[in-house]
Amino acid sequence: QVQLVESGGGLVQAGGSLRLSCGAPRNIFGTTTMGWYRQAPGKQRELVANIASTLRRNYADSVKGRFTISRDVAKSTVYLQMDNLQPEDTAVYYCNARRPWVAGEVGSWGRGTQVTVSS
Repeated sequence: QVQLVESGGGLVQAGGSLRLSCGAPRNIFGTTTMGWYRQAPGKQRELVANIASTLRRNYADSVKGRFTISRDVAKSTVYLQMDNLQPEDTAVYYCNARRPWVAGEVGSWGRGTQVTVSS
């Protein structure tokens, strides 16, 4: 397991923005796929976005055009910029680090950060 440290959640009104950050150990950051998942009450955890070491990005349809994932190798940190937030984005957001060359690996998880969007 890899220790991931998340920050940046909070309460925001609909239409507002937040930026989530997730720090990972420097020795693994350069090769892992980093991702953000979220879990709303009563729902399954779902992928929001991920970014490979090649910088290839993948987004859930529900956040395309509103959220942007990026990574800073020098800081071994992955970011999730969330714009035009909506109440349905309310959830606990989890950072994930996964080794893409290991078939079927779920990866390591952060403890989660709460994002609440009021209408």
